[in-house]
Amino acid sequence: MSQKPKFVIFAHNATYDKLHQVATLGMTAAAMGKDVIVILLFWTIKKLAEGQIDQIDFPPEYAGSAEEVTRLLKEKKVPKISEMFQDAKQVGQFRLIACSAGLEYMGVDGQAVETKVDEVLGLPAILSLTAEAETKLFI
Repeated sequence: MSQKPKFVIFAHNATYDKLHQVATLGMTAAAMGKDVIVILLFWTIKKLAEGQIDQIDFPPEYAGSAEEVTRLLKEKKVPKISEMFQDAKQVGQFRLIACSAGLEYMGVDGQAVETKVDEVLGLPAILSLTAEAETKLFI
């Protein structure tokens, strides 16, 4: 039996637009039968630990459109990031992994995220786990 192709997303940026892409790409790949691994780094770890993963925010360069886009997201009932992560786990193989070094660098207590992720791993383990991935994205 062959292994499912791995689809890896290294999630570094934590504004809503970037996290939305992580969630929708991950959920779609899981639904297509891929083994999806989302590696949370720096800002995504901090946002998750602070309970702000569903916060709708945008980079400063898009501030002029932020209010309209936020209204449209709510009007169209776009699911929250946390809901999309949960849905991805329901439709296929989807794992959230936090980088242990990122926890340290962002001053985050591991207990603040360990119940919200599938694993906390160091970079050597992350690189071994993702080495044979068919797709690797850095968002």
